[in-house]
Amino acid sequence: MKVRELVQHLSVKQQVQFQLEDGTLVPDHFHVTEMGLVLKNYVDCGGKMRNERSATFQLWVAGDTDHRLTLQKFLGIIAIADGLYSIQDIEVQVEYQQETIGVFDLNYNGEKFVLQSKQTACLAEDACGIPEQKREVTISELNAKGSCQPGSKCC
Repeated sequence: MKVRELVQHLSVKQQVQFQLEDGTLVPDHFHVTEMGLVLKNYVDCGGKMRNERSATFQLWVAGDTDHRLTLQKFLGIIAIADGLYSIQDIEVQVEYQQETIGVFDLNYNGEKFVLQSKQTACLAEDACGIPEQKREVTISELNAKGSCQPGSKCC
């Protein structure tokens, strides 16, 4: 989700709720402690230089259960960050404390904002010699596609 989309969704909501992919809700008394721009410049394992930009904000849950971040305050934080870093058209990442700080992509399910797990991947598989993974299929799947039938002597 881009920052622009986040703002559009927030603009029509009465309150904001976040949840993890497994349905666990982030407590309503979360704080947004920061919002900013992350620049990542690196070289992949194939030697190609890469650059990434993402907008990031951090959700923090404190012992202050009476605290509720208003939508206006959240939109204000986003507006200040956008004014400083021009982040409207870049992807959002969310930092959220679990056993360690987790970094998540952000999606919207029509009701709540969902923190989606990020996965690592090799960016230069062709240069690393990592073989392409082959999909496992069953004989019944092959038969359904019209290939070898028992007794057809095709195999």
